[in-house]
Amino acid sequence: MQAPSATGPLAGLKVVEMDGIGPCPLAGMLLADHGAEVTVIERPGGQVLDTGTALGRGKRRVCLDLKTAEGLARARSLIEGADALIEGFRPGVMERLSLGPQDFADSHPRLVYGRVTGWGQTGPLAQAAGHDINYVALTGVLSVASRAGATPSIPATLVGDMGGGAMFLAFGLMAALWEAQRSGRGQVVDAAMVDGVGLLSGLLHALRAAGRWPEAPAQNFFMHSAPFYDCFECADGRFVSLGALEPQFYAELLLRLGLNDVDAAAQQDHRQWPALRERVAARIREKTRDEWTALLEGSDACFAPVLTLDEAPLHPHARARGSFVQADDGSWQPAPAPRFSRGR
Repeated sequence: MQAPSATGPLAGLKVVEMDGIGPCPLAGMLLADHGAEVTVIERPGGQVLDTGTALGRGKRRVCLDLKTAEGLARARSLIEGADALIEGFRPGVMERLSLGPQDFADSHPRLVYGRVTGWGQTGPLAQAAGHDINYVALTGVLSVASRAGATPSIPATLVGDMGGGAMFLAFGLMAALWEAQRSGRGQVVDAAMVDGVGLLSGLLHALRAAGRWPEAPAQNFFMHSAPFYDCFECADGRFVSLGALEPQFYAELLLRLGLNDVDAAAQQDHRQWPALRERVAARIREKTRDEWTALLEGSDACFAPVLTLDEAPLHPHARARGSFVQADDGSWQPAPAPRFSRGR
């Protein structure tokens, strides 16, 4: 497996990660992938949800019993020797362990303290339990992740935990570290998934404000109503995705599907969508997914096959870019991202 770079852009940065699940481990791995020295403090007994080593790439782990004076002292020593700490517990947990931000105010004033939670450190829901699907629901984003008349549905963990949580924790951490170089003072980064997902939906709010986001799903191509922006089933029961939004790409799609009688200029006429969807669906069902891939992939028809998690690492584009790396046990993991022109 490709090892994280010890000379990447974050080389020399020392981070302590409190063991957990979801966004905090991913944020720690992002940092480790690019050269940071990340030490995970885990407690005896492990996690209820065992995610194995999937998000542990490039980290070193230390098991400490924080209920003992010795374990607590060792944890304090590791944190005081680091530039930053990241944790994903409910508000107050680290304070009860005597490892909260104020516990290091005097001994390590430059410490950047990254905290990621679903609801945030403050507010009436701060102490409530929740998971990815709940945080996304509260932002309004889940309401647009559905088909007309269907129950809202989103990919597991990606939008709330990883998009709204881990990515904003990592970004906030780096912003605070940059500021600390000038001020000499650390601070707390409050990365709430509801805040992050809300910000990720900024384009949706902008489109609504401009009158370009129809509330009726049958008139909104993002809501799986259009014949040119959706997934369609193939002859073998597998699926392909079409995303030809721009007029020139839509014209290319119609040409390659053999729908030469369709008026490409009427692309946005939602009254024509239902009948045309049926024609597109019937056309796609005439061939297998791989046959359509051979015909459409790489063209301007805005096409991609819907791959399984097992298939994705084997796709020629993924192989050419090294988008996945193979672990010692033979399993595939996503490779570090993004890429840099020098080093990783």
